[in-house]
Amino acid sequence: QVQLVESGGGLVQAGGSLRLSCAASGRTFSRYAMGWFRQAPGKEREFVAAIISGGGRTRYADSVKGRFTISRDNAKNTVYLQMNSLKPEDTAVYYCAAGSPGFLIGTARASYDYWGQGTQVTVSS
Repeated sequence: QVQLVESGGGLVQAGGSLRLSCAASGRTFSRYAMGWFRQAPGKEREFVAAIISGGGRTRYADSVKGRFTISRDNAKNTVYLQMNSLKPEDTAVYYCAAGSPGFLIGTARASYDYWGQGTQVTVSS
């Protein structure tokens, strides 16, 4: 069982930056691939970024490539999402998720077993 808690969301102007954190409980964090998803009002939850268990490989949605960076610190049981050059269309609730096996990067919700409660990101124009 893995429990995930996101933090770092907030209100930012377009062009600004935010860093989201996701802290995981348990001693098995390093075995999981980690992903970030987001859900805007009235829309489906969509894939944003993911990183494999060892951190050596990442994947991004085309809409955030070059602006967002996912990273992880297995010693701290934490995964991060650095978001730069934010746009109003990035406004959403952001969720982190843990999936196995840890060497696979999934972009589908079904690839992940555990989810956090989400953190709101609002980008004003």
